[in-house]
Amino acid sequence: MDFLEEPIPGVGTYDDFNTIDWVREKSRDRDRHREITNKSKESTWALIHSVSDAFSGWLLMLLIGLLSGSLAGLIDISAHWMTDLKEGICTSGIWFNHEHCCWNSNHVTFENRDKCPEWNSWSQLIISTNEGAFAYIVNYFMYVLWALLFAFLAVSLVKVFAPYACGSGIPEIKTILSGFIIRGYLGKWTLMIKTITLVLAVSSGLSLGKEGPLVHVACCCGNILCHCFNKYRKNEAKRREVLSAAAAAGVSVAFGAPIGGVLFSLEEVSYYFPLKTLWRSFFAALVAAFTLRSINPFGNSRLVLFYVEFHTPWHLFELVPFIMLGIFGGLWGALFIRTNIAWCRKRKTTQLGKYPVVEVLVVTAITAILAFPNEYTRVSTSELISELFNDCGLLDSSKLCDYKNRFNTSKAGELPDRPAGEGVYSAMWQLALTLILKIVITIFTFGMKIPSGLFIPSMAVGAIAGRLLGVGMEQLAYYHHDWAIFNSWCSQGADCITPGLYAMVGAAACLGGVTRMTVSLVVIMFELTGGLEYIVPLMAAAMTSKWVADALGREGIYDAHIRLNGYPFLEAKEEFAHKTLAMDVMKPRRNDPLLTVLTQDSMTVEDVETIISETTYSGFPVVVSRESQRLVGFVLRRDLIISIENARKKQDGVVSTSIIYFTEHSPPVPPYTPPTLKLRNILDLSPFTVTDLTPMEIVVDIFRKLGLRQCLVTHNGRLLGIITKKDVLKHIAQMANQDPDSILFN
Repeated sequence: MDFLEEPIPGVGTYDDFNTIDWVREKSRDRDRHREITNKSKESTWALIHSVSDAFSGWLLMLLIGLLSGSLAGLIDISAHWMTDLKEGICTSGIWFNHEHCCWNSNHVTFENRDKCPEWNSWSQLIISTNEGAFAYIVNYFMYVLWALLFAFLAVSLVKVFAPYACGSGIPEIKTILSGFIIRGYLGKWTLMIKTITLVLAVSSGLSLGKEGPLVHVACCCGNILCHCFNKYRKNEAKRREVLSAAAAAGVSVAFGAPIGGVLFSLEEVSYYFPLKTLWRSFFAALVAAFTLRSINPFGNSRLVLFYVEFHTPWHLFELVPFIMLGIFGGLWGALFIRTNIAWCRKRKTTQLGKYPVVEVLVVTAITAILAFPNEYTRVSTSELISELFNDCGLLDSSKLCDYKNRFNTSKAGELPDRPAGEGVYSAMWQLALTLILKIVITIFTFGMKIPSGLFIPSMAVGAIAGRLLGVGMEQLAYYHHDWAIFNSWCSQGADCITPGLYAMVGAAACLGGVTRMTVSLVVIMFELTGGLEYIVPLMAAAMTSKWVADALGREGIYDAHIRLNGYPFLEAKEEFAHKTLAMDVMKPRRNDPLLTVLTQDSMTVEDVETIISETTYSGFPVVVSRESQRLVGFVLRRDLIISIENARKKQDGVVSTSIIYFTEHSPPVPPYTPPTLKLRNILDLSPFTVTDLTPMEIVVDIFRKLGLRQCLVTHNGRLLGIITKKDVLKHIAQMANQDPDSILFN
């Protein structure tokens, strides 16, 4: 009896912390598609089923876009309101944030548009005054108290309900998209807790952003919605195509940059990205951006808080300071990665990792205490970037725009370069202190047990450095316009230098230095700012920062965290340049015990169960006999266990002495002997094999491009050994003088 004629639930699925077999998954999907296509010619109902199957991918993208956009809008509105809650409350409606509260007021002037009687600070509510030292202390105390409360709630919820909701999530998503299974990482609990705690973490004032975690949130939406469609629920490779598109939707709503999101998914997170996925990613990103625009979370018809428009053209000479910003971004990126990884390693290997709540509260307290006295650290990082990107106009009341003779306009109505006033000098000092605080505190914040993105803090560091340099260049051009470098293009009283543009270029340089993005980064930046004419400065800064950072360390922050966690991620960008052979890497090595194999027709159920219980391997090669070692196929451990358990329940007479056959035809069973068990249906008859003399660079290439779990090594048709993905990664680590035991999973 062949009980495997009906598919068994569980066969073909994978254990937690294991890698999927891309080749098998793609093959199964092709078989499924072929069957549907053939049946569609038989009846109208089958044709409708075929059309709905083809359309289901687009429907899924629509749902992912709608859900991601809605959640992003909810997160933006909630975070804005809770950030302002630290400073005060709106008496006309507790649900209004500071800006919306004063919009509705009839007692507000344009110059003091952030001051209105409806908005009360905590000192006004508690001691009825906003003046004096005691009022300042009350506001200070309430600011720190709210920050600690938000941070405590965030870390407690993560610790109790969803430990996977911490961090940015991008390193793990990169690993999952490469074929690794982390059960629960993209589940409903993780989605719910990450959405709530992301709002709390951003509102606490810590040096973190919501952009990276929004990619995780969108991928959770994609994974949960996949369960509504058979095609994606039952096939891990197809599901990863959906997750690639969901990642694009996540960046689309994080930055209001749909095209940048698609390129980010392609350049940074995706492992397998066919053309079909490109179109679907584009559609998902479009729907997500449209949904967020409909919600209009910032009330300005823009998708991001720091949308700006510059009008002054840049000059060729300015490429020099732009490239200097690129060098700064590369240096900061390399410094940040090294120090942050060292701190995260310390957290993993010492007692510090056992007290996540204490760590978060200490870092929050330090951040809040140091942030409150400085107006540029007190506001949310997004608002800070918005102010730094801003080009000073006639009506700006910011200290950054406090120039002397500020109301003199040129003929065209533009503001000319002019001498800096006291406000600008005061702002420069405060920004310099903000830069130091952001650089130091971000190192300790990223990687804590709360949702924490890195895009916004990195952009803030670069934007501050860029604005400082921009104001310096502006003053240099004003006071020394007769210098050779200025006199050909910058006449006195002209509007030559745009400090906000320098801030934008600096932000791109620092983000590029940390993440090593190039194409997607430039597209995201010009989608953010609407400045197509500034593509060249952005490209120059992004490329310079990547070159400088790569010269000091090859890994971006996400790859460094993947390696720190020991995930089996085979980097497609790295070249394998060593002259080793498959026989140098395969198991078993010389003097090791022989390779554990199953024979095709001579082992009993008890023999196989003994091998399963005594080993931890993910699968076993099947050979003709132990003497010949001629390869028949490969069988997965999980499939074996499920099939034997199922046979014991459903097939009469299967006992420990029953013979297991992996052959097509089993011989007739003599009377009074237990029935045989045929398991040919779970046998992979075309496992990938290489010879023992195959160069390892070819083996590594095969693993990368086909997404293999394992590869068998033969010599003249005889089985010699096996190479798993873990073996390949350990070998690469060994060749790079790194610790091979850091690779924890297969």
